[in-house]
Amino acid sequence: MAEKKETQARHADGAEIAEGEILAQENTEGAAQDMVAATELQACKDELAQMKDQFLRARADMENYRRRMQREKEETIKFANEGILKEMLPVMDNLDRAITHARTHEEQGSSLLDGIEMIQRQMYKVLEKHRVAPIDALDCLFDSACHEAMGQCERDDCPPNTVVEEMQRGYMLNDRLLRPSMVMVSKNSAEKKSE
Repeated sequence: MAEKKETQARHADGAEIAEGEILAQENTEGAAQDMVAATELQACKDELAQMKDQFLRARADMENYRRRMQREKEETIKFANEGILKEMLPVMDNLDRAITHARTHEEQGSSLLDGIEMIQRQMYKVLEKHRVAPIDALDCLFDSACHEAMGQCERDDCPPNTVVEEMQRGYMLNDRLLRPSMVMVSKNSAEKKSE
C-alpha cells in the first residue's frame, strides 16, 4: 500500500488522482493539440495552394500582356508612315492626271511629259519602298473591301458587277487598305433584262 500511495498525487482540490488517470489526461490534451496542429497545417497548405494559383495566373497575365505589347509595337512600326503616305496619294493622283492630259493634248516625246513620267516613277518607287501597292481594279469583279462604287453603267461587253472605269486609284499598305479605289461598276442593260 505504500507503493500505491507513492503513485497517487493530490489534485488541486485535495482529491487523489491515480497516475494512469494523469497519463490519460495528458494523452487527451496531446490529441487535441495534434488536431489543432493538423488543422493549422491544412489551412497553411490551402493558403499555399491559393497563393500558388494566384502567382501562376499573374504570371500568365504578364506573359499575355508582354505578347500584346510586342504585337502592338510591331503594328505601330509597320503602319507608322500611314498618315504621310495618305497625304502623298493626292500628289500621285495629280501626276497621273497631268500625264493623261499631256498624252492627249501634246505630241509624244515631249520633254515635259518625259520629266513628269520620271517623277511619277520615282514616287512609285518611294511608295513601293514603304510597302504601298496600288490596287488593280479595272476588269476585276467589284469588291467592297477595296473598291468604292461611284455609280453603275450599262455594259453588255462584260459581266455584271465588273469594274469598268477607275476614277481614283486605291492603295494598300502592308495588306491593309490605305485608300479604296473609286470605280464605276457594270450592270446589265435594260434590253437584256427584258429578254
